[in-house]
Amino acid sequence: MADRSLRGMRLGAQSLQSEDGVVFSERAEHQYTCTVCDRVTTVTFAADAEAPEAWECRTCGEESALTINNAPVVIDHSGDKVARTHWDMLLERRTREELQELLDERLEFLRARRGTSTKQKIGA
Repeated sequence: MADRSLRGMRLGAQSLQSEDGVVFSERAEHQYTCTVCDRVTTVTFAADAEAPEAWECRTCGEESALTINNAPVVIDHSGDKVARTHWDMLLERRTREELQELLDERLEFLRARRGTSTKQKIGA
C-alpha cells in the first residue's frame, strides 16, 4: 500500500505522465528574418500548415519576413487597411465646428457648476 501512496508528491508541479508511446505529428520549421534588427527566428508549425508571410520579432517586436532559400519574402502591404483612431471616427460623425460648439457648452456647464465663469478667468 505504501508504494502506491501519493503522499509527499508535488502533484501540481510534476506530471506523472510519460511520453512513451506518444506519436507526434509531423512538423516543419520555418525561419523569419527581422526587417529591423536582422535577427533570425525559427518557428515550428505542423507540416501541413501554411506558414504566414510575417511573424513578430521576439527581440524588437517589429515585423519579420519569412525566409525562403536564404532570402526574405517581400511582403506586400498595399491591401492593408489603415487603422482608424477614435478621432477619425468622431470626425466621420461631426464637423470641427460642431465639436467646438459641444466643447464650449460642456466647459461652460462645468465652470457654472464649479462657481467660476469665463469673465473671472479673463480678468485674473
